[in-house]
Amino acid sequence: MSGFFRRFFAPRWQHRDPRVRHAAIAQLDIHKSADRHALERLTHDADASVRREALAQFEDPSTLLEWLGTHDSPELRARLMQLLSGSVPGAPPLTQRLALLDTLNDRDLLVQLVETGDNQELRLTALAKLDDEATLIQQARDNGIAVVRHAAAERVSSTEGLQRLAREARRDKIVTRKARERLQRQRADAAETQAQQATRKRLLEALEAHALHAWEPLYGARYRHLVREWEALTDTPSDDQERRFQEASQRCHKTLSDHETEGHAQHQAIQRQDEAARTREALVEALEDAVASLKQASQLTHQDIDSLRAQQRLHGERWLALSDHYPPEDDIQTRYAEAQAACQHIGDAWDRASTQAQALEAALRDDHAAIDDCLTRIDWPHDLPPTPLIHEARQLRNAEAANASTPVDLSALRTDLDKLESQLDRGTLKTASRLHRQLRQRIDALPRASRGDLEAHLKRLGARLAELRDWRGFVAGPKRTQLIESIEALAEDNESPDAERDRRHRQLVKEWAALGDAAATAELSQRFRSASQRIHAALNDWYQQRDAARTRNLEAREALCEQLEELIAHPDAQADPDVLRQIRDRAREQWQQFSPVPREHAKPLGQRFGHIRHELQTLIDRRANEIGEAKRGLIAEAENLMEADMPSSQRTEAAKALQSRWRELGRAAKGEEQMLWRHFRGLCDRIFAAREAERENRAQKAQARLDDMQALIDRFDAWQPQRADDSETLESAVRDAEALEPLPGGRRSEGMRRRWQGIVRARRERLAQLILAEQAERWTRLRPLLDSHVAADDASLRDGQTADVALPEGMPQDLQDAHTARNAARREGDSETANHELSRLVVQVALLADEPVAAQEEPLRLEVQVARLNNGLGQAPQPDQELADVLRQLLETGPVASDVWASRVTRFDSLFDVIAQRVA
Repeated sequence: MSGFFRRFFAPRWQHRDPRVRHAAIAQLDIHKSADRHALERLTHDADASVRREALAQFEDPSTLLEWLGTHDSPELRARLMQLLSGSVPGAPPLTQRLALLDTLNDRDLLVQLVETGDNQELRLTALAKLDDEATLIQQARDNGIAVVRHAAAERVSSTEGLQRLAREARRDKIVTRKARERLQRQRADAAETQAQQATRKRLLEALEAHALHAWEPLYGARYRHLVREWEALTDTPSDDQERRFQEASQRCHKTLSDHETEGHAQHQAIQRQDEAARTREALVEALEDAVASLKQASQLTHQDIDSLRAQQRLHGERWLALSDHYPPEDDIQTRYAEAQAACQHIGDAWDRASTQAQALEAALRDDHAAIDDCLTRIDWPHDLPPTPLIHEARQLRNAEAANASTPVDLSALRTDLDKLESQLDRGTLKTASRLHRQLRQRIDALPRASRGDLEAHLKRLGARLAELRDWRGFVAGPKRTQLIESIEALAEDNESPDAERDRRHRQLVKEWAALGDAAATAELSQRFRSASQRIHAALNDWYQQRDAARTRNLEAREALCEQLEELIAHPDAQADPDVLRQIRDRAREQWQQFSPVPREHAKPLGQRFGHIRHELQTLIDRRANEIGEAKRGLIAEAENLMEADMPSSQRTEAAKALQSRWRELGRAAKGEEQMLWRHFRGLCDRIFAAREAERENRAQKAQARLDDMQALIDRFDAWQPQRADDSETLESAVRDAEALEPLPGGRRSEGMRRRWQGIVRARRERLAQLILAEQAERWTRLRPLLDSHVAADDASLRDGQTADVALPEGMPQDLQDAHTARNAARREGDSETANHELSRLVVQVALLADEPVAAQEEPLRLEVQVARLNNGLGQAPQPDQELADVLRQLLETGPVASDVWASRVTRFDSLFDVIAQRVA
């Protein structure tokens, strides 16, 4: 019951009948809140007419746009489209509708607005929010406003879209024209882009090939030319192309940089070689000057010999270091060897003098008779200044000889006394003592009457000498006490290493001996000797170990010298200088490793090893020079190979053989080896580059032949013969194509050949058709003459009157002969035979025209085909020649009745027309 009352008292817009709800909408006021709420509910009504009527009450499209996102319906879209397009009264103004379009993203509504909007600006605004190309094409094709069509067409950019637009936009010629123009521009741009891409690909391949070539004089210019062409292209390269271009450019830069570095290094090598030559010259001159300065001195001292040997050692090490890189020339090597021999000669003489020094001093002091024997053992060279001791011995010997034979030279004694006084003034005790002893002996040898004031002067100088000796003793006393305390402390020291104690002990002994006899007493000497003996006793085991180690080192050094001497005595003629250098360096390391050796053997063994090193270096230099000369010969062969007239492949193989011989030779001197190798490698690179250039040239020529062949194909693909005499043009093209052979192998060449053969075959068929058409045209010119002959034949067959037909002017010779035969056949021929021949010719022309024959003509067709094969010796004759024979046979076949000819001539006309029209 409650439900009944609710339905009975419910508002009419909630009635169950849709018609009642539809009628109730007119009584609702949208401006009232309750009615507006009712209308909003009715927009969701189940009945479409009710929804449509309820939506018609709303005039604000923004409200409808909000509902569009929550409950979409066709009626809502229709009402919204009416309001936005302005097609109904009460629609909002244009500015409001344009503002609402900014928030509208529904494609269907936008499309409808573009199609039905009441304002051009509205349509354009809606069109701007569409980006579907199919929709743009539709609007450019069908929209009712031209400006909208043009705006839509401007936004179509794809090739397919433009093609559709140019094909379908028949309503607006401007749209069609602009679409075609843009399509042509796109195609032109695509063709240009494709051409630039092809050019870029060609440049990239050329640059990559150029990067693999060795340096040549035009390498940099070609690289810069390729880069300029690359940079002149306007299209954008792909990432892979840019990467390949950068890699190829880096390789080209590296080749150019390597060449510049190589040239700079070669220049520096030459400078270093010149510097080495100048250094060698300076070394040799320094040794020669040192020897010359020693020979010019008044006396030879220990400092002079030490200086000479130091120079010899330093210059020898410098010489060996230079020889490791640059071999010396023969003349400078000879001078160096002579200078070393001179230094060695002076050193040997000094060593002999040092060995006999004590014996000579004893002879000068005690036994003058032994002086000559000592000088003989010393064997001092006459071109060297004497040592002070030898000089004293020579003077004493000369003085004694002079005293025995001639009066004493008192002025010389006074000069020596003055010299002794100057030595005392300088404080040279040892030298002054020696000279005082000599003067005393010389003055004692004088007669007493001749001594005079010389003896007194000598006594005064002797007193000064004793005073100097006492003063030296006074100064040496504290020093001796200090040395004794130090050596006694060292004797009590058991903590220091044995080697350090021995070094300190030898230093103290040396300093004690340097004091001589100054302030020397038996007690002090005994204390020093006692402490020294205790040290010797404490270090006895260490001395034995040291001596054993020195003995082993001595044996190892002697064995090393023997091995090196054996190597030098029997050198290998093909020895590798690098191996010899390794032996030299290893021998130097081992020599330093086997140290120390017994002192008495150190100097002679060192001199022996120095001589061996010099000989070994000479052997290294000689072998390096031999290898250098051999490699210079290989360089000369490579230069001759560059100028030889031979194929590049043969030249390359010869260069590879030279490289193998180069590797087998070994290495020259380091600096020279690098310079020679750079020269030789440059020649080989030029040979290989020439081969690559020849290959590239062949490839370019092959590519040029391909391009020419392609151009020939393209030209004759577009060419069609128009006359029969165009055959010469085709034959000339065939000869040009044969001249381009052989084409490089590959699918492209095979494709070109097949295409060219197809073109030639098609053009020859066309020419054959043209020739056939020309023969068919002869039928038209020959027809009046045939009609004349038929009329004459008919008169002859009917009345028996035989008359010859006159020959027209300008007839070919074969037709003239046929004309003569036709006149003769009129008198002698058989009409039945002529009729059969005429039927056979009809069938033959039908076969040439590729036209069907009647069933009753089938036997004649077989007869004609057999006759054609028999005449062609098993091969079908050429159609043009066969047609010419048919025309000739038509002319000479007779006599023919007019009714028979009339039944055949129509067929002949149609067949010849078919042949002529087929060509056209």
